[in-house]
Amino acid sequence: EVQLVESGGGLVQAGGSLRLSCAASGFTFEDYCIGWFRQAPGKEREGVSWIGGRDASTHYADSVKGRFTISSDNGKSTVYLQMNSLQPEDTAVYYCAARLRVWGCSPQYVMDYWGKGTPVTISS
Repeated sequence: EVQLVESGGGLVQAGGSLRLSCAASGFTFEDYCIGWFRQAPGKEREGVSWIGGRDASTHYADSVKGRFTISSDNGKSTVYLQMNSLQPEDTAVYYCAARLRVWGCSPQYVMDYWGKGTPVTISS
């Protein structure tokens, strides 16, 4: 059974940093595309960042470029999202999601598996 478990969310002041983790299990941690998504109260879910397992390709939404960094540790089957210079508009529940048996990664991919999310709150 594929499982994705997010952790690392919390409450920080504007300008601060957080590192989110997405621990994956139930599949071979190679041919994947894993993305981080977020949903703020009253807003639609949006994609934030993606990483490909085979080619280590990365993609970022314009709103987070230069502030967020996605990375993976294949030995730990974990994907991270380092978030710096956080702003109140980054407040949301952050989810990781995966599409399997793919070579690269694209923000256009429809994800097949989702975690339950971790809340991030940025105070001004």
